[in-house]
Amino acid sequence: MIDFPWLTTLIVVPLVGAVVTAFLPSRPGAALPKQLALLFTTLTLAAAVGTATQYDTGAGMQLTETHTWIEAFGASYAVGVDGIALTLVLLTSLLVPLVVLASWNDADTRNTKAFFALMLALEGLALAVFLAQDVLLFYVVFEATLIPAYFLIGGFGGENRARAAVKFLLYMLAGGLIMLASVVGLYALSASQGEPSYLISNLAQLDIGTVEGRWLFLGFFIAFAIKAPMFPVHTWLPDTTAAATPGTSVLLICVLDKIGTYGMLRFCLGLFPEASDWATPVVVVMALISIVYGALLAIGQDNMLRLIGLTSLSHFGFIVLGIFVLNSQGLSGATLYMFNHGLSTAALFLIAGYLIHRRGTPLISAQGGVEKVAPVLAGTFLVAGLATLGLPGLSPFISEFLVLVGGFSHAWWVGAIAVSGIVLAAIYVLLMYQRTMTGPVQPGVETVVDLNRREVGAIAPILLAMVLVGFFPQPLLDVINPAIETTMTTVGVQDEPPTVPAGTQAEEDHQ
Repeated sequence: MIDFPWLTTLIVVPLVGAVVTAFLPSRPGAALPKQLALLFTTLTLAAAVGTATQYDTGAGMQLTETHTWIEAFGASYAVGVDGIALTLVLLTSLLVPLVVLASWNDADTRNTKAFFALMLALEGLALAVFLAQDVLLFYVVFEATLIPAYFLIGGFGGENRARAAVKFLLYMLAGGLIMLASVVGLYALSASQGEPSYLISNLAQLDIGTVEGRWLFLGFFIAFAIKAPMFPVHTWLPDTTAAATPGTSVLLICVLDKIGTYGMLRFCLGLFPEASDWATPVVVVMALISIVYGALLAIGQDNMLRLIGLTSLSHFGFIVLGIFVLNSQGLSGATLYMFNHGLSTAALFLIAGYLIHRRGTPLISAQGGVEKVAPVLAGTFLVAGLATLGLPGLSPFISEFLVLVGGFSHAWWVGAIAVSGIVLAAIYVLLMYQRTMTGPVQPGVETVVDLNRREVGAIAPILLAMVLVGFFPQPLLDVINPAIETTMTTVGVQDEPPTVPAGTQAEEDHQ
């Protein structure tokens, strides 16, 4: 009996859909490209659910497929999934069909088939990145994601889209070239110690010296810090989210940017544990700056799309902080945060996009009183905003809570500074809601119509998922935690045991 290739199917289905959609006749506004995109992304979601049903939460890397790719380099087509990768696969496969549905009319005046073909290609390549178990394969698909992303930003965005697309591409290529040096360095090390190989499982067994490991770590970390993004290599982020369509921003921020934090877990911690521990003090400070700085910048924004983009700078600071405090609470919280941030930020971008499409401007100062004419739009926007600021009962809360517990366990001052990010989040979210949705109806807002069935259909599953995970996160944590335990074993760290005051212990012994 031949095992079904679940992971290859996940990658191939959207890529085949991209090719089929790209070869359709060119008709702006045609319905067939949209229908095919929705069909293929739904099939991908079905394959992801099928993969999840085959997954054993306690069995490590699973459903692996390994085939020789470039024998001379020791490169393989190798894919596999653990709890961390499965979480991001489920996020990606859930969000993309909803983005397709929400973006139904975004390219009607341009090349419709190209728009949806690029979305499909981006989904397939992103899934390949999360599933790759060969470093060269990872690097190739990591860079390949830039092609559809560049054209989605530059070809279908709004004002200043060409400049934003070029800036995005230059930042990503710079990070990719730095990472390439480390990829080559790993090959040279593996060749010097025996058979050359790019398989992660083989590279993890290499005897990497302290100096070499730190240099190789930096090559990967810089690329992932740009991708995530982190302060101070984040400046492409607000320009891109302001210029791209809301659907494209969801794919970039909620899916592609997770490659950065995923890479930190998979490669920085997995291949260079000593260097990760060495870099922890600096990375923790960078993460804290990202949390506070991103939130402060968001408070001062008048452009809704730039504001939502900058909130992600703050939230990615939380994720990176959770990774590098190197304890189980922080690592589990960071991985869950990747999933939950994808949900809440996707909802914010899409609902803001609905409003901008109706008003013709992203400026917060041009809105006001929307809840009086479009209560469903305002209500869903409020739920998404409350999730973003970490309201208990919605999914991001438990993620932030775990990261904060991990931060306080690492050092009290780390947790204390991180908490300020939650306070600032309440300010920028509630101010944005107040200025756009409440108060008197501003001129022009009276013509805003409420969400239609298609738009509600694109948002409702995200809101439902936020509530379900908010009240019952344990199924996801059951998937994530075994992989986190493996990561901690690789890094060689363990949680500090709880301490009991000496006096309390003496009293218990006396009793």
